[in-house]
Amino acid sequence: MGLLVGLSGAGPTVAQVPAAPVDQVPFSDETPRNPQIGERLVFDVKFSAVKVGSGFMEAVGYEPVRGINALHVRFVVKGGTFFYRVNDVLESWIDTARFVSLKHRQDLSEGSKDRERNFEFFPERKTFSQDAKPEEAGLENPLDDGSFLYFVRRVPLEVGRTYEFNRYFRPDRNPVRIIVLRKERIKVPAGEFNAIVIQPIIKSKGLFSEGGKAQVWLSDDSSRVMLQMKSSLPIGSLNLYLREYRPSTGAALIRGN
Repeated sequence: MGLLVGLSGAGPTVAQVPAAPVDQVPFSDETPRNPQIGERLVFDVKFSAVKVGSGFMEAVGYEPVRGINALHVRFVVKGGTFFYRVNDVLESWIDTARFVSLKHRQDLSEGSKDRERNFEFFPERKTFSQDAKPEEAGLENPLDDGSFLYFVRRVPLEVGRTYEFNRYFRPDRNPVRIIVLRKERIKVPAGEFNAIVIQPIIKSKGLFSEGGKAQVWLSDDSSRVMLQMKSSLPIGSLNLYLREYRPSTGAALIRGN
C-alpha cells in the first residue's frame, strides 16, 4: 500500500464528528480557483517523532494533454528508516477551466517493491483507462487522488459541516466526503499559522481511504496551503510538516528553521 496512495491517518472517526448536514456546494469565491505556477510546498517527513525524509507539492506548469493546456501538479515523499525506504510520486494533469483530471501517474517505490500506474481520463466520454487498457465507465468531472489535494482548497470549509462530492474518477467509490473538524493555531517548521482541520474520505485504498482517519491542516486564509498532514500506517505513523512555502514564481519564500 503506497504511503501516498494509502494514507489512513490518526484522528477522530466519522462517528465522533458533530452532526452536520451533507452539502453539495459550489466553489468558494473567496479561495483561489487554481494553484499558481511555481507554487511549491516543502515538508519534513517524520515517522512517529523521528525525521526520516522530506516531501514536496508543486505546480510545475501548463502542458498539453490531448489538445488541452493542463496544469501539471506533483506530490512527492522521499525517505525512510534503515530497514525501510520510500520514494513515492503522484502526478496529475488538470484542466483548470473545468477543474477535472485529464491524466494521473503513480510511481511508488517502497522497500523492495516498485509499482507504476498511469491513468487517462476522458470527461467528454465519461470514461477512463489504466495503463493503456480498454476504457472503463467514468465521470464527466473526474478527480484523482492527487488532484483532490488541490480541489479541497476550493471548498468553503465551515466548521462542523460535511461536504459531499461525486467527483472521484471511479464512480462506485463516490461520494467523497470532506469533514471540517475544527480551527486551531499550530506551529510547523515554516512558522505559526491559523489552521482549518479537515478529514477527507474516499471509498478506496487511495490517498484518503474509507474508514481512515487522516487529517489535513490547511491555512485559514485565502491560500488554503497544506500546513500539516497526519496519518497512520500498519507499521506506525507518518506525518508531514510544512518547512518552506513559495506562493508562485518570483514570490517571497517562507522558510522555517
